[in-house]
Amino acid sequence: MKKQFLTIASILTVFTLKAQNKPLTEQDYARAEQFLSYNIEPLVTEGASRPVWVGEQFWYLSKTNTGSQFLWVNPGKKTKVPMFDHQKLAMALGKATGKGYEATQLPFQNLAFDAVAETIKFVADEQSWSYHIKTNTLTENTAGVTNSRLQPRGRMMGGVPETISPDGKKAVFIKDWNLWVKDIASKKETQLTFDGVKDYGYATDNAGWKTSDRAIVKWSPDSKKLATYQQDQRHLKEMYLVSTNVGSPTLKAWKYPLPGDKEIAKLRRVVIDVENPKVVSLQIPLDEHRSSLSDDISDGGQLADIDWNADGSEFAFLSTSRDHKVAKLQIANAVTGAVREVFTETVKTHFESGVNAINWRYLPKTNEILWYSERDNWGHLYLYDAKTGKVKNQITKGNWLVGRLLKVDEKNRQLYFTGYGREQGNPYFSYLYSVGFDGKGLSLLTPDQGNHQVSFSPDFSCFIDTYSQPNVPSVTVLRNSKGKKIEDLGRTDISRLQATGWKAPDVVKVLAADGKTDIYGLVFTPTQMEAGKKYPVIDYIYPGPQGGSVGSWSFSAARADHQALAELGFIVVLIEGTSNPMRSKSYHDINYGNMGENTLPDQVTAIKQLAEKYPIDLDKVGIWGHSGGGFATAAALFRYPDFFKVGVSQAGNHDNRNYEDDWGERYNGLLENSDYEAQANQNYAKNLKGKLMLAHGMMDNNVPPYNVYLVIDALNKANKDYDLVLFPHSGHGFGAYNPYMMRRRWDYFVKHLKGVETPKEYNLRGANQLQK
Repeated sequence: MKKQFLTIASILTVFTLKAQNKPLTEQDYARAEQFLSYNIEPLVTEGASRPVWVGEQFWYLSKTNTGSQFLWVNPGKKTKVPMFDHQKLAMALGKATGKGYEATQLPFQNLAFDAVAETIKFVADEQSWSYHIKTNTLTENTAGVTNSRLQPRGRMMGGVPETISPDGKKAVFIKDWNLWVKDIASKKETQLTFDGVKDYGYATDNAGWKTSDRAIVKWSPDSKKLATYQQDQRHLKEMYLVSTNVGSPTLKAWKYPLPGDKEIAKLRRVVIDVENPKVVSLQIPLDEHRSSLSDDISDGGQLADIDWNADGSEFAFLSTSRDHKVAKLQIANAVTGAVREVFTETVKTHFESGVNAINWRYLPKTNEILWYSERDNWGHLYLYDAKTGKVKNQITKGNWLVGRLLKVDEKNRQLYFTGYGREQGNPYFSYLYSVGFDGKGLSLLTPDQGNHQVSFSPDFSCFIDTYSQPNVPSVTVLRNSKGKKIEDLGRTDISRLQATGWKAPDVVKVLAADGKTDIYGLVFTPTQMEAGKKYPVIDYIYPGPQGGSVGSWSFSAARADHQALAELGFIVVLIEGTSNPMRSKSYHDINYGNMGENTLPDQVTAIKQLAEKYPIDLDKVGIWGHSGGGFATAAALFRYPDFFKVGVSQAGNHDNRNYEDDWGERYNGLLENSDYEAQANQNYAKNLKGKLMLAHGMMDNNVPPYNVYLVIDALNKANKDYDLVLFPHSGHGFGAYNPYMMRRRWDYFVKHLKGVETPKEYNLRGANQLQK
């Protein structure tokens, strides 16, 4: 009897193993594909989308499961009416195209509104149209317009980007390394500078990897002057990329300084009188090519860290040292070029003026400076005397931080800003606050729990508040400036999505590797889980330090391919490790000078903790990431070879001595003060035990492919097997090849982590377009 029992048990084990090793089919992949954005988003009904202010009123697209309409809201009168007659427009469009359209299902979701002409422009049936609201007149725009141009951020003049003045009457542009201004009405062009030459041009944009042809300037409010620079790149080293084509390749060369280079880009700061062309140099040495925020000196297309006074007679500006440790606030006379230093802040690691925002302001009427500092370990606002350079008072304080300074009400001496970590719950949720210049009267204006995104009316009398959580759909309301709700605008409806079996990810909190710090993340599990079964786990990683794995903490029905990957039989985790932003200064600085750490100790300990709650197979741990995540993925396979078994490393900056100067020197320090060598992935490639796929674009001007070559060379020398996917024509993001890369990534984890065969060359939507 005992022998028979053992035989039956053995047979059951064999059948179980065979079932577990059952190959995945095209139907399995097709089911997973249903969880990608292009299949998910049509099932989400966003109750209030794309609100756009027009003066003190606004329009937005209101959606329900029965249809949608564009609504016009007047907060002052508390009215909400259709923006135009949807039925008349549907009939007019049907007549013009010969197709049938319903008023509640118009074939566009975005438009440009001209309040003066009382017309809207939109794209439908691959054609641009203009519709006059009052006369019900529809005309075809023969010149054509794309959706991306419906609400343009700038202008193009014969293919050359223009930067428009505040009064909308002038535009500056670069030609032959010099600045020119054009009168928009008359089209008259006037040359403003004459000594610009190659690699020493005016207002040129180059941050190593980030370049454009737009003139980087900061107009004075009266549209009479420009603050800009002449950028000296003459002594910089170059980066090279080579095209792939039939015949001789084309060499692309551009200035790309690296950490440790003797020379980096320098700025000769100038002021240009546009009306009476004259260039005035500021009376300071050349500035380092640095800003207080990012690895570029432009902020939204404008010159960063510049704040003019109202009449254009002077402006405050910030000079940041090469290693980002010193931030010097100065005020320049726009007529003479004389410069007065107000104060300097020096930090041990790196100075930043906010979370994805420049938060300092010059207040010339009262001779004050609003300043952002993390000097007490949290990002807070301070009020300075602009004459003496002394602190008048700290405005915000506590174990939480200011995110973005949105509005400075000088008349009432009130500030409006977003903040993180003050309210109970998830510290990554953004809330809106107001406070007095004196630090009194701190008020929470968005009380509902969640991540808030706000849009103020031009006069700041009210604002649109959209809030959500990763697992709770968005709600949009209109509030007055005190935070009181005026009315509900809409709620996102996901009932159709839920009917398909979709489910939101779990929000989790675990402890970091130090055993005491709370860290947060998301967990995606298959929608159909088998009881008693353990699942391989895949860790999606982006270690920052300027961002994190989760990205936005607002609701999103489709987050990359995380749920799709889970449907193939995995548990997918995203963990915000220590050294990522939006927490304390000490939290953000944990990996300063040691970016090779890549939050990996936190990833390992988090997955082990999650295995106590979720049916995770700790013998089958995979990891993947792109860019910084590609760096971290290879590091995981090399530094933790017994834990991470399979990895897909995409576009990784594997050695930051081969990545642009500003990023590495900002988060790692100068080469002579930090051990870049110890962080380089190629030095640990010999430790590889698992399966590693490397992928890179051969025209990547962000992370040049020489980064991956270093790792490949080390793997070859160590006699290690690996897999390689190269994209000859792709930049950093792979572009049109993303569906192909996604399918290759799925295959890699299914074959090597799950241990089963895949359908051959499954065609994700978009992949077949490359063959055309």
